[in-house]
Amino acid sequence: MEKTVERLWTQVQPLYNDLHCYTRTKLNAKYGDAVQPKTGPIRADLLGNMWAQQWNGIYDIVAPPASDPGYDLNKVLVAKNYDPIKMVKTGEAFFTSLGLAPLPETFWTRSLITRPRDREVICHASAWDLDNLEDLRIKMCTQVNAEDFSTVHHELGHNFYKRAYNKQDFLFRNGANDGFHEAIGDFIALSITPEYLKQIGLISKVPAADADIGLLMDRALEKVAFLPFGLKVDKWRWQVFRGETLPANYNQAWVDLGLKYQGIIPPGTRPGDAFDAGAKFHVPGNTPYLRYFLSFILQFQFQRALCDAAGFKGPLSECSIYGNEEAGRKFGAMLAKGASQPWQDTLYELTGTRQMDGSAIIEYFKPLQDWLREQNKGETCGW
Repeated sequence: MEKTVERLWTQVQPLYNDLHCYTRTKLNAKYGDAVQPKTGPIRADLLGNMWAQQWNGIYDIVAPPASDPGYDLNKVLVAKNYDPIKMVKTGEAFFTSLGLAPLPETFWTRSLITRPRDREVICHASAWDLDNLEDLRIKMCTQVNAEDFSTVHHELGHNFYKRAYNKQDFLFRNGANDGFHEAIGDFIALSITPEYLKQIGLISKVPAADADIGLLMDRALEKVAFLPFGLKVDKWRWQVFRGETLPANYNQAWVDLGLKYQGIIPPGTRPGDAFDAGAKFHVPGNTPYLRYFLSFILQFQFQRALCDAAGFKGPLSECSIYGNEEAGRKFGAMLAKGASQPWQDTLYELTGTRQMDGSAIIEYFKPLQDWLREQNKGETCGW
């Protein structure tokens, strides 16, 4: 798996490097040489995220000119009188449009969809299957905004996957591999395109083509920026478990990996007894993290395969499989397999290849990568 991960990273690294170069230039223009130099790594605290794992928070700084899609989904959802229940119902409707059965009635009576008024809860969104059969639930303090609209689709992906394989033997009631479970809902969320928003009545017209770069940039700040961070967490952990990194060097090893893979550095010197890795829940919580890196690769493979099945012609980033029964048939068959066969077999049945492959994410972002390379001319990229 380590060799597979390195192969995948080699495929996607040029796209990340192009995004890194452009982002650094924009940060330099905003903050000046004293804060963010024109060359070298990026200061982690300028990227709008505590772990510098996703950079959506600085979209306003790096947004391409003339890329306004003509709508703000945050405002549209409010204007269309969406509430948390309607957000979840809309997510459910995407899955049922593919031929999957609706969620059981108990989902609506037992899920936690809004923040309770009488007690404190952990609001980090999660999906649950309490009996490995039909007792599906989500736990989420849903807000009416674009981020939670996407999150709802992601969490329901877990629920529909879990129910699809509930006829398998108990030990096979799981994702085909760790990356599959996280990829299912994220792949569905890739279909939240302007065309989909128009189909469900949230917007009245699809924006002009010149808005595509802005939409792709926003998604790249979420998906592409994450890739090296997704590697860093478990690479750090593997070094610790092997005894290559001793407690005295825990923090320096974390900083070194951030520089090597992400091209980022802390805003200042870190003390020797710091434990920056521990600020990421999955480290003290002992939750494997490679699943997220793999899911960010797999979801684009799923997108390409099911858009082909749907007969879609056009840029991969514009494809939505909403309402397509043929894509839904292949999708449902894959979900039902669970972990009952080697994941390579399940991947082959869906995509025609037995290998996880980064070429689909490169294809998806190709228009943006071409644009980034044009913007980066004359810059000293890399670090």
